[in-house]
Amino acid sequence: MNCIQCQVYLPKNVHDYSVNSFGVPLCRSDQDWVRQMEGQTTYETLRLYFALKQRGVPAELEKFDGFKTIDIAIPEAKVNIEVDGSHHNTSAKQAMSDLKRTYYSFMKGYMTFRIPNQLTRNDDILEETADFLVDILKASRDRKGFW
Repeated sequence: MNCIQCQVYLPKNVHDYSVNSFGVPLCRSDQDWVRQMEGQTTYETLRLYFALKQRGVPAELEKFDGFKTIDIAIPEAKVNIEVDGSHHNTSAKQAMSDLKRTYYSFMKGYMTFRIPNQLTRNDDILEETADFLVDILKASRDRKGFW
């Protein structure tokens, strides 16, 4: 088995530790990277990110676009994915900030998908969410020719 991030071969003990600790196969270097990301991203974002990586999506985590940091970016597809907690739906100030972020990305040619945390917490729903996002990316690719 190979690391889901860098594709390096994983010895069985590293593979087993990673799958038990992180839910996905990661080399030691990328295990350290995930530990460092824990203060910069959410558990829900990491789960969706790795579900997309397992499906071969060339996603980037916590990508800065010159204006803001995107939870999950897929630059080849010009897609941004924001994984949102419930406060994104209860605060008018937060909702307006999100709308402005979406507008900024749209003006750069990017589509933004807002995924509620609830779609990442249950394994079955996470899998369905990731599959659906891949279907959207494939449909877009077929029209635009990328990834």
